[in-house]
Amino acid sequence: MSPIAAAATNSPVCGHVTFLGAGPGDPGLLTLRAVEALGAADLLIADPQVLDVVRTHAKAGVDTAEPTPGEGALGSSADATQLFMASARSGKRVVRAVTGDPGLDGATAGEMLACARAGIPFEVVPGVAAAVGVPAYAGVPLSGDVRFLDAACAGTRTWTEAGASDATLVVSTTLQTVAAACAELVSAGRKPDTPLSVTVAGTTTRQRTWCATLSTIAAELKATKALPTPEGPIAAIAVVGEGSVEQREHLSWFETKPLFGWKVLVPRTKEQAAFLSDQLRSYGAVPHEVPTIAVEPPRTPQQMERAVKGLVTGRYEWIAFTSVNAVKAVREKFEEYGLDARAFAGIKVAAVGESTAQSLVEFGVKPDLVPSGEQSAAGLLDDWPPYDPVFDPIDRVFLPRADIATETLVAGLVELGWEVDDVTAYRTVRASPPPADTREAIKGGGFDAVLFTSSSTVRNLVGIAGKPHNVTVIACIGPATAKTAEEHGLRVDVMSPEPSVHALAQALADFGTKRREAAAAAGDPVTRPSERRPGSRRRARVPLA
Repeated sequence: MSPIAAAATNSPVCGHVTFLGAGPGDPGLLTLRAVEALGAADLLIADPQVLDVVRTHAKAGVDTAEPTPGEGALGSSADATQLFMASARSGKRVVRAVTGDPGLDGATAGEMLACARAGIPFEVVPGVAAAVGVPAYAGVPLSGDVRFLDAACAGTRTWTEAGASDATLVVSTTLQTVAAACAELVSAGRKPDTPLSVTVAGTTTRQRTWCATLSTIAAELKATKALPTPEGPIAAIAVVGEGSVEQREHLSWFETKPLFGWKVLVPRTKEQAAFLSDQLRSYGAVPHEVPTIAVEPPRTPQQMERAVKGLVTGRYEWIAFTSVNAVKAVREKFEEYGLDARAFAGIKVAAVGESTAQSLVEFGVKPDLVPSGEQSAAGLLDDWPPYDPVFDPIDRVFLPRADIATETLVAGLVELGWEVDDVTAYRTVRASPPPADTREAIKGGGFDAVLFTSSSTVRNLVGIAGKPHNVTVIACIGPATAKTAEEHGLRVDVMSPEPSVHALAQALADFGTKRREAAAAAGDPVTRPSERRPGSRRRARVPLA
C-alpha cells in the first residue's frame, strides 16, 4: 500500500475540501457544481481576484479567508494548506477557490497532495481556464494547432520550440513583460510581423485588448498609455498567430456591447433594482445601486392587519400589487401571522409590471394579471376586467400601497365597478446619504449614466447626494420625470419610449450604440462619457459594489 493510501486509511476525518475553479473573473462562468459547493461551504478560502465572484454564492455568515499577496494563497502555500486542513479535520466543509482552473495551478496541486497524504477527503470542481476563456471574450478563436505557454516558467528550450512552431500560441504573461516575451519569440524565429492580441482583465467589464505585431506591441502599449502603470504586474493573455487574431475585428462580441464598461447609477434599492441591474449587465454596464428612499411600516398598522385577515377569510376577489415594496410588506405581515403563499388560494393576483411580478414569483405566487402594454397603473387598468356580478362572487379589491401613491388606480377600479380597500402598507421616506466616495463620484463625474425611474428619485438623489456632473448621461423613464430633472438643472439625454424599466434600459443601450457608431464613423476611439472632461472638475473614482 502506498504512503498516501495508508494515510487515508489511518486518518479518519469527517470534513471535506473542494478545490474549485472560479474562472477568469466573470461570475457567469461559474459552473452549476461550483455554485452548489459554495452554497454548502462552512469556510471559504479564495484567491483575492475571485473572492467577490464566489462569495455571493456562499451562505450567509460563512467564514471567509481573504488571501494576501505573497508566495501562495495566504502569504504562503503552507499557511493556506494548514488552515483548510485544520478546518476539515474539525468537520467543516471547506471550499478552496482559485482563479481559472485548479487542475492547471501548480500551487493548488501541492495543496491537493497534502490533503491526500493527510487522509482528508477532497474533490475538484474544474473552472474555465483564463488561457481559454479570455481569448473567447476577446473575440480571438482558438482552433487548429494551439499551444499554451506560461512566460514566467518558460526556459530557453520552450522559447526555442515556440519560435520555431507555426502554431497559435496562447501566452500567459503580464502587461509589463509582454514585449519581452514577444522579443523572445522573434529571437527564436517567429516573424516580427506576426499578429498578436493582448488582453487584460479578461471576461470582466474592465477588459481591454490591444492588437499589434510581435515587433510593434511595445510601441502600441506606449502610444495608448497602457504603460507604465502605477500598479504592480497586471496579468495578461497574449494570443500569437495569423488566423486567430485577424478574425477579432469581426468576432469581438464582448467589448463591443452597447454600454461596455459604463458605470451606471441606479437610484433604487437592490431589491427594486434587481431586474434593471441584470438588464444593464447584459449590455456590458456596471450598475451601482443607491437607495434614494427608505421603506418604513405604516404609522397605524391596524388597517393592514384587518386587510390581511380579510385575505384569509375570503373578503377579496383581487389583490393588486403596484410595487416590489408592496409585495414585501404583505409577505412580512404573512410571516408575522405564520402564513405563506397558500393564503392566496382562490384570490386573483395582479402585478403592475415585471419587477413586481418577479417578486411575487419568488414568494411562490404566479400573478393572474400583468399589463400587456404600458407597465403602470394606467396599463393595469387597460387590462383589468370590469366587475360582473354573474361571474364575480365578490366585488372587492385589496390594494396595498405606499402612503404617497396616486389615486389613478383606485379611481379606475371604482369606475370599473369594483369596491377598493385602499390600504397603506408602507411609508416612504428619504434615504440616508450614500457614502462620501459615492457622493463625490456623482458630483465629480465618476458615473457614465444615471437612470431616473420617477420624479421622486430625481428629487431624493439630488437631495441626499447632489447633482450628477454634466458629463453624466441622464436617462428618464417618462416626460414627468424628465421635467423634474430639468427643473433641477439636469440635461436629459435619453427618454424611455414607454414608462417601464425595461424600455428605459433599452433606450440607454440604444444611446450607447449610436454613440459608439458615431465615434467609429469619425475615426475616433470609443470612450465612455466619464472619460471626457469638458470642464475642469477632477474625475472621481467610482466605488464598485
